[in-house]
Amino acid sequence: MPKKIIIGGLALAGVAALSLPLSSPLAKSAGTEAADATEQSAFRKAVKFGFTGQEIQGGVMLGNAPAGTRSISFEGQPVPVDEDGKFIIAFNRDAGQSAQMVATLENGQTVKKFFNVAPRKWKIEHVNVARRSGGPSAAFMARRRPELARINAARQVKSGSKGWRQTFIWPAKGRISGMFGSQRVYKGEPGSYHSGVDIAGGAGTYFVAPADGVVTLAADKPFSLEGKLLMIDHGMGLNSAFLHASQILVKEGQEVKRGEPIGRIGATGRATGPHLHWSMKWNKARIDPILLTGPMG
Repeated sequence: MPKKIIIGGLALAGVAALSLPLSSPLAKSAGTEAADATEQSAFRKAVKFGFTGQEIQGGVMLGNAPAGTRSISFEGQPVPVDEDGKFIIAFNRDAGQSAQMVATLENGQTVKKFFNVAPRKWKIEHVNVARRSGGPSAAFMARRRPELARINAARQVKSGSKGWRQTFIWPAKGRISGMFGSQRVYKGEPGSYHSGVDIAGGAGTYFVAPADGVVTLAADKPFSLEGKLLMIDHGMGLNSAFLHASQILVKEGQEVKRGEPIGRIGATGRATGPHLHWSMKWNKARIDPILLTGPMG
């Protein structure tokens, strides 16, 4: 049986390792072929990238780069690497079937890794009514634009937190009333998909930080859609957002620890009842929180 490894609350069998031959564009003379073959064999053994996680839409993977890795890019975007070679990548809810990582080594050579991204069967509800037309009013957008600017600014914060390396926990316990990725289709026209997971934990119930991080947004006044919104940066481009709170217990710039109370569940903003909406992003990719926590215990 392969050894199981736990990452983000998920038990995964084995570690996928990447070890690819690297060929030189220069022609080799017969006298150096044997020496080069020996050198390349040793080099291939040293250049190994380990991965744990799931190659799946909305999924997250933790990577381990070998010594001598100068830089890494994923789907053309740079990926920061921690001092010990650890890094993180993720697949958007609507990610295609394949993705590519390219690593550049100190000697200038490159190593490529291709991921086969598994599709998911999302909960799709077809309704026989037309989607509301007309778009948002000018008055609504006058209020909404500054809110969006604050949200975008919060996602640009690079706090240096190490929370992304931890096993994530559920911020609250309760009935899951909304699943990540679910979507309505109005007479053939798709609406926006659900960007997070909803927890019906009861009005006034405390919710906690799912991992260490730094508060990047704590709305003192309710936003038009999100209500009292709290955002936390976990480092390396990974962040959490908590919507509809009745009370926020932390301030912007504050460091929080996993399990620390950070707010109370409410129904502020556009909500039909008290619940906590928890959404996560890695850079621009929307990811499924349940793939980091595992099922609620």
